Amino acid sequence: MTRDFEVQTDSGALSKLMLENTRWTQLGDGLLLMDSTAPKVWLQSQDPYYPSDIGAQLVHTKPQINFNVVNGAPSPLTLDNLASLNAFGGKGTVYLTSVDDVTKNPTWLNGAKPDGNGKTNGATTCAVIVNDRGSGNVDAYYMYFYANNQGNTVLGQEIGDHVGDWEHNMIRFKEGVPIAVWYSQHSYGQAFTYSSLEKQGLRPVAYSAKGSHATYATTGTHDHTIPAFNLPQGPLEDETDQGTLWDPIASAYFYSYNAVSDSFTAYDGISPTNWLQYLGNWGDQQYPDSDPRQDKIFGISQTAKYSSGPTGPRDKSLNRSEPLWGTKGRSPAERKPN
Repeated sequence: MTRDFEVQTDSGALSKLMLENTRWTQLGDGLLLMDSTAPKVWLQSQDPYYPSDIGAQLVHTKPQINFNVVNGAPSPLTLDNLASLNAFGGKGTVYLTSVDDVTKNPTWLNGAKPDGNGKTNGATTCAVIVNDRGSGNVDAYYMYFYANNQGNTVLGQEIGDHVGDWEHNMIRFKEGVPIAVWYSQHSYGQAFTYSSLEKQGLRPVAYSAKGSHATYATTGTHDHTIPAFNLPQGPLEDETDQGTLWDPIASAYFYSYNAVSDSFTAYDGISPTNWLQYLGNWGDQQYPDSDPRQDKIFGISQTAKYSSGPTGPRDKSLNRSEPLWGTKGRSPAERKPN
């Protein structure tokens, strides 16, 4: 059997174990494991910004373009009408802008701390999006939402703070067997063979960095100055540890994605899908230099304290032809901090 990644286990035995212990969903000619291979995420112990309810972000923001309120936007905005904002402009035009001064740290930015079972009670904080690519190839994206991103500190100043934050893992399956996992980190990320990763049971473990929520395969310090190079120290360091354990699928929406029609379908038939087509940003636009909240180190634009909020799941390359942007199969132990 040809696979994009070598599987370091008896795939027949693994499939049997999965079938006996989990819920499967039939997807065309592939089988996707929805439960027991889903990632679990360790939130960093000092991170004040927990996962957040996706829909609640709309309650605390208003749509703006170039810092002006969008006239004619639906009111109230909901997950069932959010994509109507696309009529006012394409990708990155509309910004869901906080109605509160974020420098005052309004409580809604803090999100929902998972309980002892890893569930964010009262908050739907994850969206699982499944792309059946045919011929037994299935990609499952686990999209994690946070209301706020706290950037790294450089020369005593935070840089890259922004409202709204989407991170994700993606698990690639071949004929029902997980073979690789992608970890998103800022504008890029890393991929590893499923067999090489730390797990709880069959579930791969991810470590969410303090403030930035970049996802890593190991605990410790991770410098991300150079994309895709996870170094133990450097000028832009993410910190991870085993703080609070989060089970994202305990409070999640579940969708299938059709790449041909670029459309989403809720598995339960009732979860909102309109919001997934929204092309705009999930936070404030980067504040101009004239805004007293903004600051830059030596006036360098890349060091702005506040940057723009991110686009949503639809903009996360949901139909990847390469396994995981080409970073094949190295064990995370090779990059584990000393």
